[in-house]
Formats: sequence, C-alpha cells, structure tokens
Amino acid sequence: MIKVAMTGVYVDDVTKAHAFYTGVLGFETRTRVDLGDGTPFVTVGAREGAQPDLELLLEPGQGPIAEPYRRALHEAGLPCIVFSVDDLRGEYERLSGLGVRFTHPPQEQGPVLAAVFDDTVGNLVQLVQPKG
Repeated sequence: MIKVAMTGVYVDDVTKAHAFYTGVLGFETRTRVDLGDGTPFVTVGAREGAQPDLELLLEPGQGPIAEPYRRALHEAGLPCIVFSVDDLRGEYERLSGLGVRFTHPPQEQGPVLAAVFDDTVGNLVQLVQPKG
C-alpha cells in the first residue's frame, strides 16, 4: 500500500513560514535541521497525533521552477494546498482575529464549505469543511 508521507509548499522565507504555520495555523514542528547554508530543512504537521505520518515540507521558493509556478498559482487565485477543518466558520473567525487576510470568506462550493487565505509567504491556502 502506498501512502502520502510528505508534501511540500514553496515559500518566500522558510523561517517566516515556520512561524506562521506553527504560531498562527497551529501545526507542530516535526523536523528542523540546519543545512549549513542559512536555510533550515523544516517540516510541520497536525497537532495532537492527527495524521502522524503526514508532514508538510516548507521548501525555499526561489529558483527557475518554483518562482514561476508559485506566481502563476497566486495570480490565478488558486490555492497551493488544501487543509480540512471541523469548524470552518470558527477557524475563519480565529484566523481573522490573528490578522490573517482571507481572499475568499467561507462559502459553499459543492460538497464543502471553503475559504481561502494568504499565508504571508507567497501562497494562497484553502480551508474546507465537508457539508453535512
């Protein structure tokens, strides 16, 4: 059986992304290793044992592949990743109170309630809650 172990998100600044994804979104640090070039290797994941085998790699977003990819997604208004939540309206209020800028407030989209926010490091991120 094949399972997803890790996925990556290209970011403007790994240290700033780490602070946002842990301090604001509430993820926990899974791995933080200094690679010696000033940019750490950082993974985060859901707290409280949820999805213990799934990590999000915060990858440097500079370079000839990452930069055009990220810019194209952002300009098109497309999220780079989707996270699920149990209470989207509650998370919207919590994150808005912390200064997170939403580009789309909670709205119904087919089988989910969805919202999109700016992660402060070059990406749009979607939150979804299944309806019903």
